[in-house]
Amino acid sequence: MSLKNILIVGLGSIGLRHLRIARELFPESRIAILRHKENNEIPEGADEVFFNLSHAIKFQPEIAIICSPASTHVEISRSLVKQGIHILIEKPISNEQKGLKELNYEAVKNNCVLTIGYNLRFLPSLNKFKKLIDENLIGDIYSIRSEVGQYLPNWRDTDYRKTVSAQKSLGGGVLLELSHELDYLRWIFGDVESVQAQLSKQSKLEIDVEDTAHIILKFKQKENNTNLVASLSLDFIRHDKVRSCHVIGEKASLRWNGLTGDIDLFKSNNSEWENIHSYEIDQDESYKGEWLHFIECINKRKSPDILFQDGIKVLDIIDSINKASSSGKRVKVK
Repeated sequence: MSLKNILIVGLGSIGLRHLRIARELFPESRIAILRHKENNEIPEGADEVFFNLSHAIKFQPEIAIICSPASTHVEISRSLVKQGIHILIEKPISNEQKGLKELNYEAVKNNCVLTIGYNLRFLPSLNKFKKLIDENLIGDIYSIRSEVGQYLPNWRDTDYRKTVSAQKSLGGGVLLELSHELDYLRWIFGDVESVQAQLSKQSKLEIDVEDTAHIILKFKQKENNTNLVASLSLDFIRHDKVRSCHVIGEKASLRWNGLTGDIDLFKSNNSEWENIHSYEIDQDESYKGEWLHFIECINKRKSPDILFQDGIKVLDIIDSINKASSSGKRVKVK
């Protein structure tokens, strides 16, 4: 697909990444940025900057990447799909359920591709990890432990207090900002039936959101009448950095390191872990994969691998986690 005009909404760290990738993939396209703060500077790689949505629509983009705060996703996306513009919404889909059905209706009505930016699904190492599980390498799955964390002040090259992550009104907090884990666990192991959770602000960080989440996910019953359970830890407070998934199976244990691209196997008769897959991480690769898939879906008029409904289901899990933490009880996911 030859794109004449591309729109990127928002210019935080993720917006800058999408701008760089868009310019690399489509060197001849005109790329415009929609920003909420007026600034005469045109960022490197962009051709125009708008500060008004109506002006951005007049630019007539074929596609738009929504990188603004989660609290603005639905309103902006709905205005764009009404004009027939294909949309990739950075995760999470929103910070609330309001307006989601109407947005989906408008996208279907106007034949727009609408997908969510859970780019981890395009990591070669995570795809390999899923394939090994699907191929029954470790037998029946007994238990899962997933973990992700990083110290928020070191996350981006800017004042952490001013970021989306730190502000409840913009859709911050570990649940929304680190919802990749909820998406990939559901993708690999199936729909979540119920949750238990404890959300808290443990640190002295100057934020008004939770910085730590400890979650138990109970997946829907399998053919053997067992409910698979996963423990999930999310945080903004650890001084090391981690993204991993450890699966205990009938015949062996399997672990994925999302930072290195390594997959290790520990068989029942082994005395140590064996590296069975190693893939050098390219920080842009999963985003490029996401872009190419998005464009392919537009060209071939096919549904994306990550559906709008997938984004809604992650938000359903998040809503249930919030209720579980507040009540101290197990909560069913709708």
